[in-house]
Amino acid sequence: MSFEVEGRLYKKFDTTQITDSFKKREFVVEVEDGAYTQLIKFQLTQSNCDKLDPYNEGDQMKVTFSLRGREYNKNGEMLYFTNLESWRLEKAGEAVSQPAAGTTLDAFPAATDEPSTDSTDTDDLPF
Repeated sequence: MSFEVEGRLYKKFDTTQITDSFKKREFVVEVEDGAYTQLIKFQLTQSNCDKLDPYNEGDQMKVTFSLRGREYNKNGEMLYFTNLESWRLEKAGEAVSQPAAGTTLDAFPAATDEPSTDSTDTDDLPF
């Protein structure tokens, strides 16, 4: 399940290497919510950390993210965490880029490519 939000990049942080095999980068987006402004913290992980590089604080952007939650046992006490895991960043108002010509998506037949229902067709195969 994914969600989208548009706002202004309020703060971006450097990438943090958490373990040898895990890194994350956090950023805050300012979102207008009626009379109140919300400052929402998102995170990027692993190879997605670089996706924030082209953006500057103050830029309008659209963030596509998933909700991630987990529990953590700390000295016998169960703690619960929720993260907003970003996986796509776009300049606000930009459309998602389309695949390049010649990709496998271009080979998919269009609705106009439907076979004819002409009764003179001698093919008796059902597909």
